[in-house]
Amino acid sequence: MSKALAQPAPDALYWSGQMSRVAAHADVDCFMRIYDHFAPRLNRYLLGLGLGAAQAEDLVQESMLRLWRRARSFDADRASLGTWLFRIARNLHIDGLRRASSSSAWPDEDVELLGEPEDDGEIGASAPEAFTDHVGLGRAIDALPAGQARLIRMSYLESKSHSEISSELGMPLGSVKSTLRRAFAKLRRGLGGEA
Repeated sequence: MSKALAQPAPDALYWSGQMSRVAAHADVDCFMRIYDHFAPRLNRYLLGLGLGAAQAEDLVQESMLRLWRRARSFDADRASLGTWLFRIARNLHIDGLRRASSSSAWPDEDVELLGEPEDDGEIGASAPEAFTDHVGLGRAIDALPAGQARLIRMSYLESKSHSEISSELGMPLGSVKSTLRRAFAKLRRGLGGEA
């Protein structure tokens, strides 16, 4: 019996194409592919921000609903679909913190730990500096060798563990870790940080 090779994850162009069909034709099949791919990743991300399982699931659903409703505002030249969608989820989370804070539902010290919220759920609409930083990071990742850029995206944008990446790509775990270390060193140099 032959062992099946792991298929590479679809890239940003694939997701941009899926999103284009959602925007132009309200293509439910494309939307469901986007949902199936990104919903678990968004859920892990939101759980990592400290939300409970029910809250995280609610925000995933709201994020996907926003993606559907605002599909025509997606611009692949400004951000990848994953970046755009994670930004929507993050901003919805911050909006929820703001609402909870104004109704005194959360202790003040919890809100302070999370930092200043941004104004709007649209990517870059009210936070030009944050968007510029985000775009700069995206460009720095794009400037990396393809293999390093792919591992950075899988690890940090898709929230995959090093073991998951190793398994998915058929790459030794040590190679995944060392490649990520080299990629981070290049990113730091490229963004003007210490190497």
